Amino acid sequence: MPTTIATTYVSTYKLIPDYLITKQYWRFVLYSIYTLIISVYLLMVSIFFSLIYISNFEYDEMNPATKNIIFISTAVYLVVVIVSAFKLLKLNLEQISKTKELETKILDTQLKLKEQELNYLKMQIHPHFLFNTLNTMYGFALKKAEQTPDMILKLSNLLDYLLYQAEKPFVLLSEEIEHIKDYIALEKMRFNNTLNVKMDVQLDSENTTIAPMLLLPFIENSFKHGSINNGVLEIDIKLTANDDLIYFHIKNSNSENTSSKQGIGLENIKKRLELLYPKTYDLSISNTATSFEVELQLKKTSNA
Repeated sequence: MPTTIATTYVSTYKLIPDYLITKQYWRFVLYSIYTLIISVYLLMVSIFFSLIYISNFEYDEMNPATKNIIFISTAVYLVVVIVSAFKLLKLNLEQISKTKELETKILDTQLKLKEQELNYLKMQIHPHFLFNTLNTMYGFALKKAEQTPDMILKLSNLLDYLLYQAEKPFVLLSEEIEHIKDYIALEKMRFNNTLNVKMDVQLDSENTTIAPMLLLPFIENSFKHGSINNGVLEIDIKLTANDDLIYFHIKNSNSENTSSKQGIGLENIKKRLELLYPKTYDLSISNTATSFEVELQLKKTSNA
């Protein structure tokens, strides 16, 4: 019994946790051999102790179990193996639990980083959008135009959307479209008769959702970087949505003298698409001497 207890203790509290679990296999094998040799020696001592001191050197008087060395060794090491197996199983379960806990923490950290990056990208959109819109309003105020109150009202609606609704992860596509229309109305006031906007919208469902402020920067980019050719800035917008796909296409007139076609807005959108629609979107941008086109396809996900 003392030999069994000692061997089991060394195996479960030293060999397995210190060497096998830590993948120090050669040390585990070496020290296991040492333990086996010592335990066999102690078994032999126990048997001889039984023969000499208990049976008075009378082999026939020895306990039958003690006579069979193979039986004793099998019994001892069977106990050691069973207890060690339970110990190993326990350590594996603890390791699995720790691994899952660590994976959960890593996922939580990644989600927080993703949220922080999205918030940062939204913070970039806000001043960029406001700057352009307020500049337009400033020009109308200087002219004391009659459209200024209507412009302020539409800007108020846009600000409400920008400051409150845009904080949501997803909004109704119909809401995004309404605010796109408000923005276009503001730009029409600024361009007067030098603007021609065609907008074709077809929605199969009113419940379709999209990330807020995802399409508006494309619209804004067309007004900011589009070129007036033959006295008119041409902008053509097409938006369709069904149960599987959201399709958005915008095209504006362009000229060879326009130096920059992609500002902070489009770069921002590309990053947001990578975060919000990983592997479920297709974005193509075409820049020629006469036109600038953006085509975006969003596959429906569980969130959108």
